[in-house]
Amino acid sequence: MSNIKKIYGPDIFKRNEHGLLTNVDYIFNEDGSVDWRAMVKEEYLYPNKDWFNARGQPVPTSIEGLADNQMLITLAGIKELARLRGFHKVAFKTSGDASYVVVKCSISWMSNYESSLLCQDYQDVANATTSNTNSFCSKFLETIACNRAFVRCVRNYLNIHIVGADEIDNSKGADNSQGIEVVSLSPVTPVGLLEKTLREKHEISDFESFKELLRDLWKKEKYMNDGVKNWKSFKDLPAKEARKLIGIISQ
Repeated sequence: MSNIKKIYGPDIFKRNEHGLLTNVDYIFNEDGSVDWRAMVKEEYLYPNKDWFNARGQPVPTSIEGLADNQMLITLAGIKELARLRGFHKVAFKTSGDASYVVVKCSISWMSNYESSLLCQDYQDVANATTSNTNSFCSKFLETIACNRAFVRCVRNYLNIHIVGADEIDNSKGADNSQGIEVVSLSPVTPVGLLEKTLREKHEISDFESFKELLRDLWKKEKYMNDGVKNWKSFKDLPAKEARKLIGIISQ
């Protein structure tokens, strides 16, 4: 008869009065907080080949001795960290079109000794476009954007500086030397910068939604311009007005 104790599932997920899993050996910082970076298992990390290729250096066969900016973390590693930290729910808000998808990920984190709040909500945003994904992934922009937003939400909340593998620009010819997502859909003009600001700060990627924002700004007396009624698309905006709007919507 075997003396091996049978694992009781609920015990694996039991938390103590500090909000920490009782069956996990945590690593702590000098200030007493959890060192979530140190909690990432090596099996979820691997060398960022683009970082080394951009510098003409051979890609290491292991992560030994590598700095955080020279590595990538897998989606599985991010999911494991989220499970260790504990959360109540994850929600996604999607906007965009067939070629540009923006997703906001919101996570309601469980309370632990690091926070006096019963629940902490944290949000982060990411995008997926036909310009920052490869030909295969461009068919699944919403899924890619959701993964990217989730990864950013988890690692930024937990102060993880290793870029997620799902975050990087994997389109052909992309400059990925830093292992970060690169987006360049709009030209570097006042109007192009306005469109970029609208996407990143307000999740607005179409002109009709922009007009809704303008109506709201008018009601709040933040931006009042009779010439708006003549704007039929972004290309109708004068550069001077685009610069004004960038300053207003960036606040």
